Amino acid sequence: MQLFTIGVNHTTAPIAIRENVAFNNDSLPQALVDLARHNVAEVAILSTCNRTEIYVQSIRPEIVIDWLASYHQIDASQILPYTYTLSSHEAVKHAFRVASGLDSMVLGEAQILGQFKQSVKIAQDVGTLGTMLHKLFQRTFEVAKEVRTNTDIGGSSISMAAAAVKLAQRIFGDLSSQSVLFIGAGEMIELCADHFAAQKPRKITVANRTLERGEQLAEKIRGQGLNVQAILLNDLPERFHEFDIVITSTASQLPLVGLGMVERAIRTRKHRPMFMVDLAVPRDIEPEVAALDDVFLYTVDDLAQVVSEGLGNRQEAAVNAELIVNARVEHFMQWLKQREAVPTIKALRDQVDNVRKAELEKSLKLLQKGETPEKVLEQLSNALSNKFLHGPSHALNNTEGDAHAHMAHLVKQLFQIKE
Repeated sequence: MQLFTIGVNHTTAPIAIRENVAFNNDSLPQALVDLARHNVAEVAILSTCNRTEIYVQSIRPEIVIDWLASYHQIDASQILPYTYTLSSHEAVKHAFRVASGLDSMVLGEAQILGQFKQSVKIAQDVGTLGTMLHKLFQRTFEVAKEVRTNTDIGGSSISMAAAAVKLAQRIFGDLSSQSVLFIGAGEMIELCADHFAAQKPRKITVANRTLERGEQLAEKIRGQGLNVQAILLNDLPERFHEFDIVITSTASQLPLVGLGMVERAIRTRKHRPMFMVDLAVPRDIEPEVAALDDVFLYTVDDLAQVVSEGLGNRQEAAVNAELIVNARVEHFMQWLKQREAVPTIKALRDQVDNVRKAELEKSLKLLQKGETPEKVLEQLSNALSNKFLHGPSHALNNTEGDAHAHMAHLVKQLFQIKE
């Protein structure tokens, strides 16, 4: 039985393949139990939108690939070109890198660690984890914690939405008392809304050309327990002063927010600052607005610089993270080698114990016959010495050349013989 990782991820397989071999948490327990019946000693399955990976102790990895195809009712030839199979050292290193965010589509993202822990918990609950995988995942999560504690792998913003939140926090600090306006309801605004909603702002407003599309996005955000409403773009001039944070991204060919609108809003706000991010190209906010004293306006180029800096920081942190991972892999492999020696050690101890019992029984019989204890002890010690040394002596006497030199070296090591 060996340790294997068999899987597909965002770098090896398109989404059309990944979705065909994915598992949800509801189906995972039964899948684990089913795979465990196929000559597999231990198994855990990690399945996210970007990867499906099976961590297993098995004789052959082909067993797992065939099972995966059969379980999802597809031909193995359809997935084989996209799968990777890692064994032993590489499988351990891969687990450590995945949990640390080093193998993620977004370098350093933290979500994968929670998903990994959930997958392991499911495997533990259904009883498909054994000593090896339990130890592997215990070390995996320790390494991930060490990486995040001792490097800045997750500390810098590397998406436009995350960068916008970070810049807003520089100005307002805690965003829970701020009112946020999103202009538009497309994909970029939706992504930004997810990030800002996570900060639990006091109020969120979605302004869109059509109320129906704006209300759809508002309803989605509202599901997170926030105060959200949708308005029309035509309502902006009268409402603009209400908002502390403005994020805009539309397909408009002309600016939607003019200098005059912002000047009026600032006066009504009694010069309380406004933070604005214009992610549109062409721009939604007139560039002259940036000159106003109480407005902090950022364009897509400004955020791109923040993202670039963040990615650079993460890439630097990733170098240190890889060093941590490599060192911890060696530690784990040492434990694995020690574990592999356990059967041999047990067999050796059993053999020695059998010799001890046999010689002890002979000695007890001699004592019962009236032999003196001194003579019995002398015979016992000589018998034990001869029995224990017979194997090494025989091996030395029956090897020649390099084999003899190697055997002699081993014997000296085993018995700690000094030159």
